[in-house]
Amino acid sequence: MNNATLNALFSTRAGAGLSVIRILVGIIFIAHGAQKLFGMFGGYGLEGTGQWMESIGLAPGYLMALLSGSAEFFGGLALVIGLLARPAALVLAVTLVVAILTVHIGNGLFMSNNGYEFGLALLAGTVAVLIEGAGRFSLDRLIAR
Repeated sequence: MNNATLNALFSTRAGAGLSVIRILVGIIFIAHGAQKLFGMFGGYGLEGTGQWMESIGLAPGYLMALLSGSAEFFGGLALVIGLLARPAALVLAVTLVVAILTVHIGNGLFMSNNGYEFGLALLAGTVAVLIEGAGRFSLDRLIAR
């Protein structure tokens, strides 16, 4: 890769505020990914999540559970430490759009009806990281120097 590509990947215009958002959103994704991958925090693990995904038309369910759980867990970890935050944010944003459109959109906005407001809030955080970079407190910023 050339220097311009690396600079675009690791540079950030954001300050400390976006670092806080990035870390908190990352923690949420790690927890959701751990539910899908490992059955932690009341989750169903790969088998249970895969069966559910298959039931809503996301087939093959096990693979979809593995992909979404890995995106959430490892993407969340990347956000927390601020390493390759833009690619992680892109993968997470795509995952959220799929979740919103396949699971939540028909239920309206509010979480009380299993709506899309929580997914939309997380999408806002990931898109902000995608646009602005990881922020002041990140490994990306250290690498860009």
